[in-house]
Amino acid sequence: MIIAERKEQRPLMSAGTPNRRPIGCDQNGVPLVGQIDERHRFHVGFQAQDFDIDELGHVNNAVWVIWIQEASMAHWLMAARPEDRDRFVAVVLRHEVDYRGNVREGDEISAVTWISGTPRGARYVRRTEFHDSNGRAIVTALTHWAMVDRETGKLVRVRAEMAAPFVCNDEQFKETK
Repeated sequence: MIIAERKEQRPLMSAGTPNRRPIGCDQNGVPLVGQIDERHRFHVGFQAQDFDIDELGHVNNAVWVIWIQEASMAHWLMAARPEDRDRFVAVVLRHEVDYRGNVREGDEISAVTWISGTPRGARYVRRTEFHDSNGRAIVTALTHWAMVDRETGKLVRVRAEMAAPFVCNDEQFKETK
């Protein structure tokens, strides 16, 4: 069951370069619209476009990494407290991606992403799964991230209150059912 949906109408400014679309936003700078379920997982859809397709006729592996980042940042923009969203930014340390299927131009897929486990210092692990129209997981990813202070560029500890809207505790969820 989906328990939250928010449509952010105001464009976000890219902290780095003017006129650059922020990751996790559409071409107008508005955060991607998704939904957060009761387990704190973020759900968002993607559709494969012509420019996503490689010479083999399916979505290029590099595009999946972009979509992992898009879903992750959209989750951050939707669920983070405004003061955290304005002060901090997450950076990728490592991606591990498993490809189990293909997507062709025009195909629609759904992504679900969540933070797995408790953050340690500035670092945390995020999982992302992409499902085809039949609900089959075709790409799964484990990404290591770190939280950075926008002003100083230094790593910052992920505090419990900062992580709370994102951490998916499956054990706790099972106990409450």
